[in-house]
Amino acid sequence: MATGEEKPVMVVGIDESEQSTYALEWTLDRFFAPYAPNFPFKLFIVHAKPNAVSAVGLAGPGAAEVLPYVDTDLKHIAARVIEMAKGICQSKSVDGAMFEVFEGDARSILCDVVDKHHASLLVVGSHGYGAIKRAVLGSVSDYCAHHAHCSVMIVKKPKIKH
Repeated sequence: MATGEEKPVMVVGIDESEQSTYALEWTLDRFFAPYAPNFPFKLFIVHAKPNAVSAVGLAGPGAAEVLPYVDTDLKHIAARVIEMAKGICQSKSVDGAMFEVFEGDARSILCDVVDKHHASLLVVGSHGYGAIKRAVLGSVSDYCAHHAHCSVMIVKKPKIKH
């Protein structure tokens, strides 16, 4: 790649799930580690922190007292998620990744980050929710596949056969 030429951008969405951890490791193993130190992509690792109101799902009497505690928990989870991702990157000698945390709905945040960085590829894990849970929660991967303005790779953790 010629010097001064911008590398394409890859965005990886992460949360505290093992599917997310697997997706990040899978991506680093295939797109980054083999090419060190000349990575083919500029890497942005993004965590969408829910806001306390949406996480609790309630408003009304008593909510005001609970929300600060929930928000503190969500901030701790976000910090843990980012530290975990940094550790995975270090263990695979992938340096130079950018880590970002945004508050709000993961679906819209990931699509917004793709637009902001003009990403070529968005990587998300798949939770493998059943139809009912997916209908209630909404699938981040389904949403991104339809709305992100770039290619979307959904990494599925293999099911262990017993």
